[in-house]
Parts: sequence; C-alpha cells; structure tokens
Amino acid sequence: MERAEKATAVATLHEVFSKASVVVVAQYSGLTVAQMQRLRKQAREQGASVQVAKNRLAKIALDGTSVASIGPLLKGPTLIAYSDDPVAAPKVAAAFAKDHEKFVILGGAMGVTALNPDGVKSLATMPSLDELRAKLVGLVQAPATKLAQLSTAPAAKLARVFGAYAERDAA
Repeated sequence: MERAEKATAVATLHEVFSKASVVVVAQYSGLTVAQMQRLRKQAREQGASVQVAKNRLAKIALDGTSVASIGPLLKGPTLIAYSDDPVAAPKVAAAFAKDHEKFVILGGAMGVTALNPDGVKSLATMPSLDELRAKLVGLVQAPATKLAQLSTAPAAKLARVFGAYAERDAA
C-alpha cells in the first residue's frame, strides 16, 4: 500500500469508528472466501458492515474516538463489524460464530464501554431498535383498544339482558 492509500484508509476507518455506535472485533483465520462473503451478506441484511483492515492502520484510526478501547484486541488476522444500531453487529457476529467455530469474537466497544466476548454475546440477545419500536407502538395501542372494547361491552351486555327478558316474556 502506498502512503496516500494508507492515509485514505486511516481517514475512512476513523470516520467509521467515530460514527458507529457499536464495534465488534473478531478473528477470522481459517474461514473460506465463500464464508466471508456470506458473513458480509448477512451483515448487510441486518444493517451492519464487516471490514478487514490492517491492524496498524486501525490502531492509528482509533486515536481520538470513543471506541479506542478495542486497540489491544487488534492482533493477528482480525475483522471489524460495526453498525449504527447497537445490536445489529453483535447479532450478526454471534450468529456467525455459533455456526463457524473458526470465527472467534474477541470483544468490542459500544461507545466508551469496552465489551468482552460475553458482553458482545449478551448484547446480541437484546431486541433490535426496530423490534423495540414495534413493541412500544403495541403498548401505546393496547390501552386504546381495551378502552374501545370496554365502551362497547356495556351496550352488548344490555342487549343480551333485553334479549333474555324478551325470550322470557315470549315463553
């Protein structure tokens, strides 16, 4: 890599580290090209990105970012998974690690909080931002639905009572 290419790579990585809400570091040695492509595809579908970067350049790019705590994890063949959604990258990494034993999660960072491998896996079990929004909308709609059911219930009960009296009088 030429000096200008390195400077561009560092600037790009610095921007990624500054904007991403979560970064996961994993070792990928032993994975085939097809498996890496599958990982990248799964990450894109979840709204995350996977990138292999030179460790030295990544460490330089970490300076001045909130996720600088991942610096010591960058040893050997590592890749970086990141996303704006705090659970997208950990979900992709944990699911892929479950299926491929050669893919090892080393840790990560969520803002200034450093994450060990167990922290990344526990973050992966949390619902995504879209799932939380759906649950919130459901909770907001539930009282309105119940209120509508309660307002129609007395009328229905009255109708049944009148129907019972009418049947009794007819008999």
